[in-house]
Amino acid sequence: MKTKIAQHRVSQRCFSAGPVAAAYELKVNAGEVRRDDAQVALVAKFDALHESLASLPPVPVRTDDPTENSRTSRNPLSRLLARPLASTQSFLRKKFHLWSYGSPPRGMYIHGTVGAGKSFLMDLFYASVTEDSCCNNNSHKHATITKRRAHFHEFMLDVHHRISVYKQKHPRGDAIPIIAQQLAQEAQLLCLDEFQVTDIADAMILKRLFSLLLDCNVVVVATSNRSPDALYKGGINRSLFLPFIDMLKHTSDIISMEDASKDYRLENRVCGQSYFWSNKDVHGDNNVNNMQAQLEEIFGGTASETESEIIPVLSGRTVQVTRLNDRCAWFDFSELCYQSLGAADYISLCGRFPVLIIDHVPQLDAKRLNEARRFVTLIDACYESHTRLVLAAQVPLDELFVDFEAQVESSDGDEELDEELIVNEKGGNSSSFATTMIRTKEGKYYEWSATGRVGVSLAQFSAANDLAFSFRRAASRLKEMGGKDWGRQ
Repeated sequence: MKTKIAQHRVSQRCFSAGPVAAAYELKVNAGEVRRDDAQVALVAKFDALHESLASLPPVPVRTDDPTENSRTSRNPLSRLLARPLASTQSFLRKKFHLWSYGSPPRGMYIHGTVGAGKSFLMDLFYASVTEDSCCNNNSHKHATITKRRAHFHEFMLDVHHRISVYKQKHPRGDAIPIIAQQLAQEAQLLCLDEFQVTDIADAMILKRLFSLLLDCNVVVVATSNRSPDALYKGGINRSLFLPFIDMLKHTSDIISMEDASKDYRLENRVCGQSYFWSNKDVHGDNNVNNMQAQLEEIFGGTASETESEIIPVLSGRTVQVTRLNDRCAWFDFSELCYQSLGAADYISLCGRFPVLIIDHVPQLDAKRLNEARRFVTLIDACYESHTRLVLAAQVPLDELFVDFEAQVESSDGDEELDEELIVNEKGGNSSSFATTMIRTKEGKYYEWSATGRVGVSLAQFSAANDLAFSFRRAASRLKEMGGKDWGRQ
């Protein structure tokens, strides 16, 4: 029996000899993480990909100056980018002699439950990819790997910004091939965290953009809480997005960590306090005053002598901050989440301030879908930038996000709405054939029409469903960020 146990332990440790495995072992031995079978298997896959990067073909470099008339240019690469996508890769290999490099390695798409270690292991892999680690003595092999790691929101904001800049100069031009070439030249390894598609503009761009990136030999590694088939589920014109899912499955190794039941972020959080709550009706004025005094202590220093500061945001937008000092900005929840703000605004704030305080955070449920969606995006921005987020709420953290569930019975033949809605056979406000209903966790029914009801339209349902799914991730991240030693300070 002792021999069998010893053999099992040895086999469990000797899963890989690559740099990602070495970094993982250091974390385990230091007590920072607990060895996990699913993580061990993923580490081995990352090491295999790391080894494959040494023979990654280079990015073809365009030398022309593209304009809206580039389709008629004599430059072969300009003509290439105007060709159908199916012919692009074969042309590249013939024109640039890329057959001597072999095929580029497949990307990875890792999906699973909250806190399973997806982002943690991707970051270990990303850190292991250096110029030295990917150099090879073979002159035919690629010597330098450029790389980029970004949150998916941040990446798509950058793409939309590039499109806007290009269109200002070339209103009739095709921006996507140019942007794909730019991105490929900047990073041949692209690691995207929290891959999630809820925006129709993103959905329409992804298929073509990623096809061109792959044709330029860019390796994409992504983490997500959604399996490929669940991406953009229930979204507007989803049928146009399905080819991207097919391409993703064809070009990437799909790795599931759905069976992981442990949220390791909750184990490894630092003890401290960045979340305060008090209900005046329950605790009285003294408790509220004590909470405010603690926030004042965290805020520290004195407020800026100027009335406010204007923070620049991508695409020429700005965010106004009225209470701030050199290191901290203090907001009311309504300022950040009741206004029409998004990821770009929150990323800019995190870039300017190492500490954000948000006061009067309400309980978030299905009645506050837009506010909750913005708040989750804000949490993601703070988490990615390692910004300390201090919250003063009306309820305990475990009660901050009130999840809701939707079930489906489709009677109108729309297969894309399966598992999303309840459709009754009786006619409603927007249809003589069926009424669309949503059932809350408490069993209450609300009618949703195609034209909207109480400010919420059927077109928004997919985003609402994704929001419910992301509540658990946001709560987990808040707990990990809850220590006063967490963040840039």
